[in-house]
Amino acid sequence: MSLPDTPLPSPSLAPAMQAANAALIDYQARFNAVVNHTPGLVYQFVLHADGSTTYPYLSEGCAALLGLAVAELQQDPSCFPRLILAEDRKRYEETMQASRTTLEGWNWEGRIWIEAWRDVKWISLRATPSPLAGGSVQWDGIMTNVTASKLEQEEARRSRARLAELTAHIEQVKEQERTRIAREIHDDLGGNLTAIKMALAMLAARLPDDPSLVEKAEYLDHLVDRTIEAVHRISLDLRPSTLDLGIVAALEWQAREFEKQFDIACIFRSGERDIELAQDHASALFRIFQEALTNIAKHAGATRVMVSLRRQRQHLILSICDNGRGITPTDRLKPQSFGLRGMSERAAALGGTLTLSAAPGGGTMVAVKIRLAAPAAARNTEPTEA
Repeated sequence: MSLPDTPLPSPSLAPAMQAANAALIDYQARFNAVVNHTPGLVYQFVLHADGSTTYPYLSEGCAALLGLAVAELQQDPSCFPRLILAEDRKRYEETMQASRTTLEGWNWEGRIWIEAWRDVKWISLRATPSPLAGGSVQWDGIMTNVTASKLEQEEARRSRARLAELTAHIEQVKEQERTRIAREIHDDLGGNLTAIKMALAMLAARLPDDPSLVEKAEYLDHLVDRTIEAVHRISLDLRPSTLDLGIVAALEWQAREFEKQFDIACIFRSGERDIELAQDHASALFRIFQEALTNIAKHAGATRVMVSLRRQRQHLILSICDNGRGITPTDRLKPQSFGLRGMSERAAALGGTLTLSAAPGGGTMVAVKIRLAAPAAARNTEPTEA
């Protein structure tokens, strides 16, 4: 049985076909020009149902990006996975399989080692999948070299880490200096003022019966009393002596002082009588508490504050809830919101976190979570010989 002869195109259709071919050639030329000037590697990648892979199309950027010729990678598609560093290869496979399953975009970033250049590159892969007959999947995408941006991100991360360390060190030095000044004020000035008051009392007892002299002596006595009170207040502002009694006692004292000063009910609850904290950790947590109460007094318009301090396994959690007007996202982004930023920095310096959220029933809840050090007995325990 012979096949019918294929009819030749009629003379009237020949010019149209020639025009279509010319347009196709022109389109292909423009496509190649765009692809070849695109930074990176434009490619098609197929994962077949049997697990084998092919690269139907690779742009000329293959050699510049991967150090492989187009023909080399097409002949052996497994070359590319072998370039990927071992610690990044698992993620490459996971993202490919996830994209294959969901038919959503395949996005992956990882490092490759190019032996010829003795160099590591960061590669960004972005591709769109489409199913093929027989269960295969084809991705059309682009790979680009993102090494420079990754190095910049890493340097920025290191800079932020160094800045955080410097900030934590400055805060620690400030607390140490506050402690030193507070003790000198309390011990030296307080002691001297007490001696002056005793001497004034002795002198007043020996004064002649002159009303003007008695009045001046009483004035000086009251002046010394006010100065002693000022010294005591300044010393407490610099570093509350209650911190020497433990963080629970210090926070409870501050809650009472806040209630007296601002006439806002402040209820403090803790199931712990005392919690062992390093001095710098206790000072930082106390300062966070002070700043939170100051923000409530200034901005919240609250009438009640609930404070809880609790231990949760190896963490310590301080929660401060008020019934005020609450905090909005724009409040957190204000350029002058140094109080919130300072609280977050202090929490981060402790290796902890600070979160702001809406309190139940309205208002704001500030929660600070820090990790507790292992008990000394546990740290010093050594295995004994049987």
